[in-house]
Amino acid sequence: MQVTFLGTNGWYDTATGNTSSVLVRSREYDIIFDAGNGIAKADRYITQEKPVLIFISHLHIDHIAGLHTLVKFRLKRGLTVFTQAGSLADLQRFVGEPFTVPFARLPYPATVRELEPGRHTLPFTLECLPLVHPAPCFGYRLEIDGKAIAYCTDTGLCDNADRLGWDTDLLITECGLRSGEASPEWPHLNPEDAIGIAERARAKRLALMHFGAMVYPTLMERHALQERFEAICPGLIAATDELTIDL
Repeated sequence: MQVTFLGTNGWYDTATGNTSSVLVRSREYDIIFDAGNGIAKADRYITQEKPVLIFISHLHIDHIAGLHTLVKFRLKRGLTVFTQAGSLADLQRFVGEPFTVPFARLPYPATVRELEPGRHTLPFTLECLPLVHPAPCFGYRLEIDGKAIAYCTDTGLCDNADRLGWDTDLLITECGLRSGEASPEWPHLNPEDAIGIAERARAKRLALMHFGAMVYPTLMERHALQERFEAICPGLIAATDELTIDL
Protein backbone atom coordinates (compact mmCIF):
# COMPACT_ATOMS: atom_id res chain seq x y z
CA MET A 1 0.00 0.00 0.00
CA GLN A 2 1.20 3.51 -0.81
CA VAL A 3 0.11 6.90 0.49
CA THR A 4 0.76 9.96 -1.67
CA PHE A 5 0.26 13.50 -0.44
CA LEU A 6 -1.23 15.27 -3.45
CA GLY A 7 -1.83 18.58 -1.67
CA THR A 8 -0.50 19.62 1.74
CA ASN A 9 -1.45 23.29 2.08
CA GLY A 10 -4.30 24.69 4.10
CA TRP A 11 -6.44 27.60 2.88
CA TYR A 12 -4.84 28.31 -0.51
CA ASP A 13 -2.17 27.20 -2.97
CA THR A 14 1.32 28.67 -2.77
CA ALA A 15 4.75 27.75 -4.08
CA THR A 16 4.88 25.23 -1.20
CA GLY A 17 1.99 23.19 -2.57
CA ASN A 18 -1.66 22.75 -3.40
CA THR A 19 -4.58 22.50 -1.02
CA SER A 20 -5.41 19.30 0.78
CA SER A 21 -5.74 15.88 -0.81
CA VAL A 22 -4.26 12.49 0.09
CA LEU A 23 -4.27 9.36 -2.07
CA VAL A 24 -4.20 5.83 -0.63
CA ARG A 25 -3.47 3.13 -3.21
CA SER A 26 -4.67 -0.25 -1.97
CA ARG A 27 -4.82 -3.53 -3.84
CA GLU A 28 -8.39 -3.09 -5.08
CA TYR A 29 -9.23 0.59 -4.62
CA ASP A 30 -7.80 4.07 -5.03
CA ILE A 31 -9.01 6.05 -2.02
CA ILE A 32 -8.70 9.82 -1.74
CA PHE A 33 -9.20 11.93 1.36
CA ASP A 34 -10.36 15.44 0.48
CA ALA A 35 -10.40 17.16 -2.85
CA GLY A 36 -8.44 20.36 -2.59
CA ASN A 37 -6.52 21.44 -5.68
CA GLY A 38 -3.98 18.68 -5.10
CA ILE A 39 -6.46 16.10 -6.40
CA ALA A 40 -5.79 17.31 -9.95
CA LYS A 41 -2.47 15.42 -9.73
CA ALA A 42 -4.10 12.07 -8.95
CA ASP A 43 -3.83 10.85 -12.54
CA ARG A 44 -0.04 10.90 -12.18
CA TYR A 45 -0.35 8.04 -9.69
CA ILE A 46 -3.50 6.03 -10.41
CA THR A 47 -4.10 3.69 -13.32
CA GLN A 48 -7.79 4.70 -13.55
CA GLU A 49 -8.52 0.95 -13.73
CA LYS A 50 -9.69 0.63 -10.10
CA PRO A 51 -12.80 2.02 -8.40
CA VAL A 52 -12.03 5.46 -6.95
CA LEU A 53 -13.57 6.64 -3.68
CA ILE A 54 -13.29 10.19 -2.35
CA PHE A 55 -14.02 11.02 1.29
CA ILE A 56 -14.72 14.70 1.96
CA SER A 57 -13.93 15.94 5.47
CA HIS A 58 -15.96 19.15 5.17
CA LEU A 59 -17.05 21.76 2.67
CA HIS A 60 -14.51 24.52 3.25
CA ILE A 61 -13.32 25.36 -0.24
CA ASP A 62 -9.70 24.31 0.30
CA HIS A 63 -11.04 20.76 0.69
CA ILE A 64 -13.38 20.67 -2.30
CA ALA A 65 -12.02 23.13 -4.90
CA GLY A 66 -10.31 20.33 -6.85
CA LEU A 67 -13.64 18.64 -7.58
CA HIS A 68 -13.76 21.08 -10.50
CA THR A 69 -11.05 18.93 -12.17
CA LEU A 70 -12.90 15.60 -12.00
CA VAL A 71 -14.03 16.03 -15.60
CA LYS A 72 -10.47 15.46 -16.86
CA PHE A 73 -10.30 11.91 -15.47
CA ARG A 74 -11.47 8.74 -17.23
CA LEU A 75 -12.21 6.42 -14.33
CA LYS A 76 -13.06 3.10 -15.95
CA ARG A 77 -14.68 1.64 -12.83
CA GLY A 78 -16.37 4.81 -11.71
CA LEU A 79 -16.26 7.18 -8.77
CA THR A 80 -18.04 7.33 -5.43
CA VAL A 81 -17.87 10.51 -3.37
CA PHE A 82 -18.77 10.42 0.33
CA THR A 83 -19.78 13.46 2.35
CA GLN A 84 -21.33 14.09 5.75
CA ALA A 85 -25.03 13.51 6.26
CA GLY A 86 -26.84 16.77 5.58
CA SER A 87 -24.19 18.20 3.24
CA LEU A 88 -25.15 16.53 -0.04
CA ALA A 89 -27.25 19.39 -1.41
CA ASP A 90 -24.50 21.95 -0.75
CA LEU A 91 -21.86 19.73 -2.35
CA GLN A 92 -23.98 19.15 -5.47
CA ARG A 93 -24.64 22.88 -5.71
CA PHE A 94 -20.89 23.49 -5.74
CA VAL A 95 -20.22 20.72 -8.27
CA GLY A 96 -22.78 21.89 -10.78
CA GLU A 97 -23.88 24.60 -13.13
CA PRO A 98 -23.01 27.43 -13.43
CA PHE A 99 -19.79 26.70 -11.54
CA THR A 100 -18.50 23.44 -13.03
CA VAL A 101 -19.51 20.13 -14.62
CA PRO A 102 -22.08 18.32 -12.40
CA PHE A 103 -21.38 14.83 -11.08
CA ALA A 104 -24.12 13.46 -13.36
CA ARG A 105 -22.34 14.74 -16.48
CA LEU A 106 -18.85 13.42 -15.77
CA PRO A 107 -17.48 11.10 -18.50
CA TYR A 108 -17.75 8.05 -16.20
CA PRO A 109 -20.28 6.82 -13.61
CA ALA A 110 -20.24 8.92 -10.44
CA THR A 111 -22.26 8.49 -7.27
CA VAL A 112 -22.44 10.81 -4.26
CA ARG A 113 -23.41 9.39 -0.87
CA GLU A 114 -23.92 10.80 2.60
CA LEU A 115 -22.32 9.17 5.63
CA GLU A 116 -23.60 9.17 9.19
CA PRO A 117 -21.02 9.12 12.01
CA GLY A 118 -19.87 5.63 12.92
CA ARG A 119 -18.37 2.51 11.35
CA HIS A 120 -19.23 1.48 7.81
CA THR A 121 -18.40 -1.49 5.58
CA LEU A 122 -17.77 -0.30 2.02
CA PRO A 123 -16.66 -3.27 1.80
CA PHE A 124 -13.47 -2.24 3.65
CA THR A 125 -13.97 -0.79 7.12
CA LEU A 126 -14.29 2.97 7.44
CA GLU A 127 -15.09 4.95 10.57
CA CYS A 128 -16.03 8.62 10.49
CA LEU A 129 -16.48 10.86 13.52
CA PRO A 130 -17.01 14.61 13.98
CA LEU A 131 -14.00 16.76 14.80
CA VAL A 132 -13.79 20.21 16.42
CA HIS A 133 -13.97 22.88 13.74
CA PRO A 134 -16.09 25.97 12.96
CA ALA A 135 -17.78 24.04 10.14
CA PRO A 136 -19.05 20.46 10.60
CA CYS A 137 -16.04 18.26 9.84
CA PHE A 138 -15.38 14.52 9.75
CA GLY A 139 -12.21 12.69 10.61
CA TYR A 140 -11.76 9.25 9.05
CA ARG A 141 -10.22 5.91 9.94
CA LEU A 142 -9.58 3.48 7.10
CA GLU A 143 -8.82 -0.22 7.63
CA ILE A 144 -7.77 -2.02 4.47
CA ASP A 145 -5.13 -4.53 3.30
CA GLY A 146 -4.20 -5.22 6.91
CA LYS A 147 -3.35 -1.56 7.61
CA ALA A 148 -5.07 1.26 9.50
CA ILE A 149 -4.82 4.92 8.47
CA ALA A 150 -6.47 7.90 10.16
CA TYR A 151 -7.04 11.28 8.50
CA CYS A 152 -7.89 14.16 10.84
CA THR A 153 -8.04 17.64 9.35
CA ASP A 154 -9.29 20.30 10.13
CA THR A 155 -9.58 20.04 13.92
CA GLY A 156 -8.63 21.24 17.32
CA LEU A 157 -7.86 18.81 20.11
CA CYS A 158 -10.71 16.35 20.66
CA ASP A 159 -11.33 12.82 21.88
CA ASN A 160 -12.50 11.68 18.45
CA ALA A 161 -9.11 12.42 16.91
CA ASP A 162 -7.51 10.19 19.55
CA ARG A 163 -10.10 7.49 18.89
CA LEU A 164 -9.68 7.51 15.12
CA GLY A 165 -5.91 7.43 15.44
CA TRP A 166 -5.81 4.50 17.88
CA ASP A 167 -3.09 1.99 16.99
CA THR A 168 -2.92 3.17 13.38
CA ASP A 169 -0.04 2.43 11.05
CA LEU A 170 -0.24 6.06 9.90
CA LEU A 171 -1.99 9.00 11.54
CA ILE A 172 -2.37 12.03 9.27
CA THR A 173 -3.21 15.30 11.00
CA GLU A 174 -3.21 18.93 10.15
CA CYS A 175 -0.58 21.39 11.37
CA GLY A 176 -2.20 24.75 10.80
CA LEU A 177 -0.41 26.51 13.66
CA ARG A 178 3.17 27.10 14.69
CA SER A 179 4.75 25.51 17.73
CA GLY A 180 3.12 26.81 20.90
CA GLU A 181 0.38 28.72 19.12
CA ALA A 182 -3.32 28.35 19.90
CA SER A 183 -6.44 29.49 18.07
CA PRO A 184 -9.51 28.75 20.20
CA GLU A 185 -11.82 30.77 17.96
CA TRP A 186 -10.72 28.82 14.85
CA PRO A 187 -9.56 25.40 16.08
CA HIS A 188 -6.46 23.93 14.49
CA LEU A 189 -3.42 21.98 15.70
CA ASN A 190 0.14 22.99 16.37
CA PRO A 191 2.89 20.34 16.12
CA GLU A 192 2.86 19.58 19.85
CA ASP A 193 -0.91 19.03 19.71
CA ALA A 194 -0.56 16.61 16.80
CA ILE A 195 2.27 14.71 18.49
CA GLY A 196 0.16 14.47 21.64
CA ILE A 197 -2.67 12.87 19.66
CA ALA A 198 -0.24 10.38 18.12
CA GLU A 199 1.21 9.49 21.50
CA ARG A 200 -2.15 8.99 23.19
CA ALA A 201 -3.39 6.98 20.21
CA ARG A 202 -0.22 4.87 20.04
CA ALA A 203 0.00 5.58 16.34
CA LYS A 204 3.01 3.96 14.72
CA ARG A 205 3.77 6.99 12.57
CA LEU A 206 2.56 10.60 12.33
CA ALA A 207 2.36 12.70 9.16
CA LEU A 208 1.65 16.43 9.37
CA MET A 209 -0.05 18.28 6.51
CA HIS A 210 -2.60 21.07 5.92
CA PHE A 211 0.12 23.56 6.83
CA GLY A 212 -1.32 27.06 7.13
CA ALA A 213 -0.41 28.86 3.92
CA MET A 214 0.41 32.09 5.75
CA VAL A 215 1.87 30.33 8.80
CA TYR A 216 4.37 28.12 6.93
CA PRO A 217 5.24 30.12 3.79
CA THR A 218 8.33 28.05 2.89
CA LEU A 219 9.18 24.36 2.75
CA MET A 220 12.29 25.07 4.81
CA GLU A 221 10.02 25.76 7.77
CA ARG A 222 8.40 22.35 7.39
CA HIS A 223 11.80 20.66 7.19
CA ALA A 224 12.94 22.53 10.30
CA LEU A 225 9.80 21.44 12.14
CA GLN A 226 10.48 17.80 11.26
CA GLU A 227 14.10 18.05 12.40
CA ARG A 228 13.07 19.69 15.67
CA PHE A 229 10.42 17.16 16.67
CA GLU A 230 11.50 13.83 15.16
CA ALA A 231 13.59 13.03 18.25
CA ILE A 232 10.42 12.91 20.37
CA CYS A 233 8.24 11.54 17.55
CA PRO A 234 10.30 8.96 15.63
CA GLY A 235 9.35 8.67 11.99
CA LEU A 236 7.61 12.06 11.96
CA ILE A 237 6.75 13.29 8.47
CA ALA A 238 6.27 16.95 7.61
CA ALA A 239 4.54 16.18 4.34
CA THR A 240 5.17 17.94 1.05
CA ASP A 241 3.24 17.65 -2.20
CA GLU A 242 3.85 14.39 -4.09
CA LEU A 243 5.66 12.70 -1.22
CA THR A 244 4.87 8.97 -1.34
CA ILE A 245 5.36 6.58 1.56
CA ASP A 246 4.97 2.79 1.71
CA LEU A 247 2.98 1.09 4.45
